This record gives sequence, structure tokens and C-alpha cells, in this order.
Amino acid sequence: MALEQRMIEPFEPGQVKTLSGSRVVSFGTSSYGYDIRCSDEFKLFTNINTTIVDPKSFDPNSFVDLKSDVCIIPPNSFALARTVEYFRVPRNVLVLCLGKSTYARCGIIVNVTPLEPEWEGYVTLEFSNTTPLPAKIYANEGVAQVIFLESAPDDICETSYKDRGGKYQGQVGVTPPKV
Repeated sequence: MALEQRMIEPFEPGQVKTLSGSRVVSFGTSSYGYDIRCSDEFKLFTNINTTIVDPKSFDPNSFVDLKSDVCIIPPNSFALARTVEYFRVPRNVLVLCLGKSTYARCGIIVNVTPLEPEWEGYVTLEFSNTTPLPAKIYANEGVAQVIFLESAPDDICETSYKDRGGKYQGQVGVTPPKV
């Protein structure tokens, strides 16, 4: 379904564990889902300006933009990133995202809200470093797994994300909160 409906682009039909002879955190198709990758675009949160993180009045000075193969997240802090993959969710599918155990075992939590029916775009990812030490995230490697829940043919949602005109529809970069 993912390939035929262009749900994920680029789509990796197998599980990739090495690139150019080096081991990587795996990505691609897994048993019952798909392991997504993090791009090299990050928004690293900072307290330089001592502003309050407010979802209703978000101050863009709360983060520093970074384009790199790795992102070092300070202790007890977090960063935003986006997926390498662009998603087009069909009307009869809901997508849930869970962190990969490789990062979870290092105290790094990946948070993504569900991808609702008929949502499309690059997924904004949030990485929380729960440790008292700096933590490293690798771009272009697996960071989380998405799981697809398909509705029965007669149970398709009445109102999709697209129908509601969702504010994050078609996002292309690392997208901060909007109200």
C-alpha cells in the first residue's frame, strides 16, 4: 500500500543497517511498520534569551538552526528535526510513531503526534534528552518507527485532517508550534 499510494517518499522496501560499509541505526520497512530517518535540519533549543517556551506565542529566538550530520542535544534539553521521508496518509489510515529502542536506551525520547487521515508533509520530530549528559542524534539514520492502522472499508473517518484545513498540512521544514 505504501508504495502504490506514494505514502512515503523516498520509500525503502527493506531494512537498511549499513551505508557505505558503515553500520547505521536501521531504517526502512520493518515487520509491521516503517523506520523513519531524521534529516540534517535541526532546531536546537537554547535558553540564551531566557524566554518562556509558549505554544500560543512561540518565540523563534528559543532555538538555533543547525544543518549537520549530527546534533548534540544538551543535558535535559531538546531539539526539533524533520524526517527525510515525505508522507501522504490515505483517508482510511492513521499513523502512530514510536521511538527506536537504540535511542530510548540512551535516554533519548522521540515524540511525534499521530499522523491523521489525509495529512501530508515532512514529519516534525521532537527529541528530548532526559540524561544529565549531552546526547547525539544522527542525521539520515533511523530514529523512530511508524505503525499504520487501517480502518475497515465501512469505517473511514467522516472528517479528515485535510477536510479540517489542519495548520500543519503540507509542512516542508522543521515546523515550530502554531495556534
